[in-house]
Amino acid sequence: MFKKVLVAEDMDSINHAVASILKDLDIPEVAHAQYCDKAWLLAKKASQDEQPFDLLICDLSFKEDHREERIKSGKELISILKSEYPDLRILVNSVEDHPQTIRDLWDSGNIDAYVCKDRRGLKELKEAVEKLERGETYNSPSIQKVLDQNNLLVLNDFEIKIVKFLANGLTQDQIEQKLKSQHIKPNSKSAIEKKLKDMREEFNANTNPHLISIMKDLQLI
Repeated sequence: MFKKVLVAEDMDSINHAVASILKDLDIPEVAHAQYCDKAWLLAKKASQDEQPFDLLICDLSFKEDHREERIKSGKELISILKSEYPDLRILVNSVEDHPQTIRDLWDSGNIDAYVCKDRRGLKELKEAVEKLERGETYNSPSIQKVLDQNNLLVLNDFEIKIVKFLANGLTQDQIEQKLKSQHIKPNSKSAIEKKLKDMREEFNANTNPHLISIMKDLQLI
């Protein structure tokens, strides 16, 4: 059974609801953090005290306010904590249901469950925690349905990066340098040109600006 759970969530109402679920599951210690930086600090202190968290329940988006945060998103927090504490089980609890986001998180190997915040969200959250306690993984049915789509379009990091760079006004020469600085391969200008050509054909785009527009409409970038 999980003995110590960290909840990273910035909405009070969700925190109260999650706390109630965890209480019903007889989890003895639950800590809450409304900021990603605080969640990281709590995890670090728990590890130093040799009482690490067993489970992280984490939202993906955190509303910005007056505080300057080093870790700005749940996805970033998840990546950092998983690299520092490989045994930590991680459950995403989010309204985000975009296929690219979900697939990227599962492919990263950083998460063990994905619960969608909808009408059945709290019930599914409880089911997810119970499954994780048994060493299993979990997806909300609505999330699993998205992942099971045969025509699911998923782009790799290279493809997303070059289109985002284009959208920000970079030339292909500048994109080449950016990719090299971030150790992303392939990173040659010829590889960039070929990939953009392939993507224009795949998305039926006439030009690079047209490709950017289509991908924005599809929420791929």
